[in-house]
Amino acid sequence: MALKNEDYSINTIIGPGTSVSGDIESGGFTRLDGNVLGDVKAKGRVVIGEKARMKSNVSGTFVTVGGVVCGNVIASERLIILGTGLVMGDIITRRIQADEGCLIHGKVRVCKTEEAWNKALAEHRDAAGFKESAGFKENRGYHEGALHG
Repeated sequence: MALKNEDYSINTIIGPGTSVSGDIESGGFTRLDGNVLGDVKAKGRVVIGEKARMKSNVSGTFVTVGGVVCGNVIASERLIILGTGLVMGDIITRRIQADEGCLIHGKVRVCKTEEAWNKALAEHRDAAGFKESAGFKENRGYHEGALHG
């Protein structure tokens, strides 16, 4: 059995007290502890700290949520929602761990097979494309003030 040699160096950090308005694309491990208004797409792990407030769709390989995410979460390998975490949106992942005390408000799809994974992603993209073509803006839950609370 071959061991995976993962790179745990952090490529992107949004620190406490920092606010970002705009989409973020990261090539690797991303740590978010501030306020983000915009989608986050990482090619590696994403850690959302307890103080983070996000009005964002989040995607990464292994996502850990300790703060507030108002938006959808797609984790291609695994999602962990800590007891301090809140997700107000839909979730698509292959494995999930939801600690006691966390809150989830949305649909959760755990895909055990590659076929189920591809189907879930296609349906998610189709629904997002339909909303966009119909002129609906993505509603990620809370009003603007929730990011600063």
